[in-house]
This record gives sequence, C-alpha cells and structure tokens, in this order.
Amino acid sequence: MPDVRFHSVFDIIGPVMVGPSSSHTAGAARIGKVVHDIFGDTPEKITVYLYESFAKTYRGHGTDVAIIGGLLGMAPDDPRLPDSLKIVYDRGITVGFVPKSDKVDHPNTARIVLKKGDRKLEVTGVSIGGGNIQITEINGFKITLSMGTPTYITIHEDVPGMVARVTRIFSENNINIGTMTVTRSAKGEKAIMVLEVDDYQPGILDQLKQLPHMINATYFE
Repeated sequence: MPDVRFHSVFDIIGPVMVGPSSSHTAGAARIGKVVHDIFGDTPEKITVYLYESFAKTYRGHGTDVAIIGGLLGMAPDDPRLPDSLKIVYDRGITVGFVPKSDKVDHPNTARIVLKKGDRKLEVTGVSIGGGNIQITEINGFKITLSMGTPTYITIHEDVPGMVARVTRIFSENNINIGTMTVTRSAKGEKAIMVLEVDDYQPGILDQLKQLPHMINATYFE
C-alpha cells in the first residue's frame, strides 16, 4: 500500500474544496489537475478507469465531477467544479467512465487516458486521504510521486541530447536532482522526464519550455 505522508496540520484537517469528500472529491480533482498539467493541452477524448471504492461510489460522491474538473484545469475549491460535466460536454470533448473490478493497491485509484490526434497520455493516480494524492504510473511506467517534493515533469520529442539539455539547466542553476525517471512510448516518439529536486528556483520552468523539441514542461510541489 502507498506510504501515507502528511506535510502539515492542514493536510490532516483537510483541504479547502467543493465537497463532499476529501478523498473522493478533493483528491480526485487534484489527480485530474496533475494529469491536465502534464498533458498541457485540451484533449479530444477522456477515458477514466475507476477501481474499487472509486468504481462503486464515483457518481454518488462526485468523483466523476471532480476528476473532470481537474482535467479542465480546476482546483478542488473552484466554484465551477460542480458544473464540470456540462462544461466538458459543451466543449465537445468525448468522456467515458469505466468502473473496473480489478484489485489494486489502494481503493481510491483512477487511471486516466487522454487523447488528441496521435498524442496519448495515460496516468494512474491514487487519492490517499485528506486531499493528498500519489501518481503511481505514467504511460505504463511505474513511478512514485507524492507531489510533496518539488517536481518537474517534461514531455518532449525522443531525440538524442534531451536528457543532457534538461539536466544542464539544473546544474547551471545549482539545483540538485534527487531522482530522475525517463520513459518513452517508443524510439523516436514522445518521452517523459520526471525530476524531483531539492529546491525550487523561478525561471527554470521557462528555460525548460524554451528547449528545442520540448512539448510541455510543468512544475508541482
């Protein structure tokens, strides 16, 4: 089971959110928002696979509304959140919810697949309580992101030299990289780089976005 960590008293009290549940609403919205930020674009199709507790109660607890709100870029306390399903349909985005019976490590688990043209992103997220989340898989690769450590995620074309270009930016700004994961769907296609660092420094995100062959770069903490 994922390691549950709380970073402040506010994590225990609970997040500011549009209810009813920190796990099923706030956590679900945060998962959607992270996936939205990683994808960096408006998808044409959204498919959400729901497991265990999420699969059983997603309509009654508003998990469907929360995930879609997050995928539209809304925070858990966004007043537009209750209308997210109407908003996504009005934008012409195809949405599907698929409850699954498979057993997983945590009952509040969602696997989200976004598609636009030939682009596809698949992310598995877990709502671990109190609005806290973990990202456990990106495009089929197992990872562990608690989103409590300064983290940069890049999506870029799989060309030689991208790892060196990205890490050079952190070295030149005297930022230490704690962990780094590089994944790709296939040789020469799209690749994802996840970098957990010791410190945040303004301006690094802009430098990453300006690199040749960079599609999108995001920062989380």
